Amino acid sequence: MQDQELIEGKQDALRLALHEQQLADIDIVSDGEQTRQHFVTTFIEHLSGVDFEKRETVRIRNRYDASVPTVVGPVARQKPVFVEDAKFLRKLTTQPIKWALPGPMTMIDTLYDNHYKSREKLAWEFAKILNQEAKELEAAGVDIIQFDEPAFNVFFDEVNEWGIATLERAIEGLKCETAVHICYGYGIKANTDWKKTLGSEWRQYEEAFPKLQKSNIDIISLECHNSRVPMDLLELIRGKKVMVGAIDVANHAIETPEEVADTLRKALQFVDADKLYPSTNCGMAPLPRHVARGKLNALSAGAEIIRRELLAK
Repeated sequence: MQDQELIEGKQDALRLALHEQQLADIDIVSDGEQTRQHFVTTFIEHLSGVDFEKRETVRIRNRYDASVPTVVGPVARQKPVFVEDAKFLRKLTTQPIKWALPGPMTMIDTLYDNHYKSREKLAWEFAKILNQEAKELEAAGVDIIQFDEPAFNVFFDEVNEWGIATLERAIEGLKCETAVHICYGYGIKANTDWKKTLGSEWRQYEEAFPKLQKSNIDIISLECHNSRVPMDLLELIRGKKVMVGAIDVANHAIETPEEVADTLRKALQFVDADKLYPSTNCGMAPLPRHVARGKLNALSAGAEIIRRELLAK
C-alpha cells in the first residue's frame, strides 16, 4: 500500500483502535500507535540528518545488539510527523486523547551518531524537535502528551545529569498535560531475559524518581503488575499523577478484574486516589488482538472495582 491507499488504511486502523478502546470502556484513549511501525524509529524516519541506508550495529539499552541508522548531519524536523493522525482521531471522539512520542534519551539510544559524537548534544537537538511536534499535537487537540523513556531504567547517571533536563526541554511551553513512560519493555525475548537478571527487587525507579518528582512533568507512567518493583518506591513521587501499570504486557494470560484491583489497592497506599491513572505496563503491540482486548476489559473492570470501593468510604 502507498500514497492515498496507505493513508486510508492507517485511518481505518485508527478507527478500529479507538473502537476497541471504547468497547473496553477506556476513559483516556490513544491512537494505538496504528500509523507507525516502531515507537522510536517511525518518528526518526521523518527527520533529516539520519541515514537509514548507512547502518551500524549498536547495543540497545545495554541489552541487545541491533542494526541502526546513522546520524550523518544536523538533525531537523522538516514537517509534522503525527499531527494529521492526531487531527483525524480528534474528529472521531470527544474523549481525552493521550499521544506518545519517543523521549530524547531513548531516541539517541536507537542510533549510531557519526555527527555530534555526543549523546548529550544529540539528546538536546531531539528535545527541540520533539517540542515542535508536541506543540502542534497540542494544537490538534491532544490532551496528554507522553514521552516514552525506557532508557531511564538503564542509564542512571545520564538521566540525572541531563536526561530529565532534555525531557523538560521537550515539554517547554506546553499547556496540555505531559507524561513520561518508564517501563521494562515490551514482552520480547531480549527484555524478558534481561528482567531475569535484575534480582528479587527491581529498584531502578529509585534512581530517577527524586529528580522526576521535582520536574515539570505532570504524570509518571510505570510498570507495576507482575513486576518486582517495590510499590513503596511510589512514595518518592508523592504529589505527582501516576499511571499505574496494572496489566502485564509480557504474557498472554488475561488478568482478572480482581488482580487489576489488587495492584491498584497496593498503589493507593502511596498515590493519592485523585492522582492514580490505571493503565497497562507498556504497549500491547506483540500481543494477539483477542488477548489485548481481554486485558483492556480487565483493566477497566478492575478500575471500576476500586472506584466503587473509594465511593463507599
